Amino acid sequence: MKTYTVGGAVRDELLGLPVQDRDYVVVGADPAEMQRRGFRPVGADFPVFLHPETQEEYALARTERKTAPGYKGFAFHAAPDVTLEDDLKRRDLTINAMARAEDGTLVDPHGGAKDLRAGVLRHVSDAFVEDPVRILRVARFAARFGFAVAPETMSLMQRMVRDGEADALVPERVWQELARGLMEKSPARMLAVLRECGALGRILPELDATFDDPQVPERLARRIGLAAERGYEISVRYAALLLDLDSDAAAKLSQRVNAPGDCRELARLAILERDQLRHAAELDAQDALSIIERSDAFRRPERLERLLEVIECDAGCEEPPHFAPRRSLMSALQAVRRVDAGKVARENPDDIPGALRRARLMAIAERQPPSGH
Repeated sequence: MKTYTVGGAVRDELLGLPVQDRDYVVVGADPAEMQRRGFRPVGADFPVFLHPETQEEYALARTERKTAPGYKGFAFHAAPDVTLEDDLKRRDLTINAMARAEDGTLVDPHGGAKDLRAGVLRHVSDAFVEDPVRILRVARFAARFGFAVAPETMSLMQRMVRDGEADALVPERVWQELARGLMEKSPARMLAVLRECGALGRILPELDATFDDPQVPERLARRIGLAAERGYEISVRYAALLLDLDSDAAAKLSQRVNAPGDCRELARLAILERDQLRHAAELDAQDALSIIERSDAFRRPERLERLLEVIECDAGCEEPPHFAPRRSLMSALQAVRRVDAGKVARENPDDIPGALRRARLMAIAERQPPSGH
């Protein structure tokens, strides 16, 4: 029984990056042997075990065989006679198909280290076509590392899209990879790869349609790139991604990928408020209060902050704290939150909503000119 560190841990180590998680492959053992050594099976249908002390995952070396369309149609074979090379051959990209032996020896049968140095994403074998999620993974790795996709791999991905493999992707997997890609260093690279292979039109057709406008790709790349550079959270990056859509198209796309509620709501709000906020040097009391109300900033001031982050990225703002709508809205929010709603209600029992709104408008109108945020 031999144990090897495999996949991302080996790749990141060679790149000089911090290793977050380690995956292990065990060669020459079967489930009974693993359990005799104290390993605990993760599930009855998959040869993965938890280490008795570290709780890290150890998988038996295995081969896979395609049995049905989509990404779930696989049968696997795990037995003591499956070699490390057999296991590595089933992996998606050469940079993920390397292993490190316990004595430190690098096992690299597919030239992953060479592709790392060259900055190339290359498939290991034609078995790549058997799992459509790999299209999304290639795009995500392009966003993470800025690597180029090997021509033969791009051709393979294009063929998969033509053959309908991308149509088998379920919303959960699309969202998982999309969200992870948006959180990478260069999210625009993910979109470029998906568009080149044709997958963008299959999984995000509303977004793909906006690329017919030649100004959109550059504008979108700048916007989501700025959100990534500033380390903004996923809801901001997602809203920045959808900002060129109309409300109906954004809602359809969000439903298709089953985006979380906070992402959907911020995208909807940003599309609604974009034009007014993007071009506002100063908001009057009516406009400021309306935006505060529509963003539910009384209860959730952080949503207004996230909205302003999206618009600041859209405007290419160099100094967000000095963005005019931010200064105007945040000082307005501070002013209306100082209004004593209980006192207003007691003094105006016959028209509480109207009186409260008038008091808030007066508070905004009388506030000190904003000096920054």
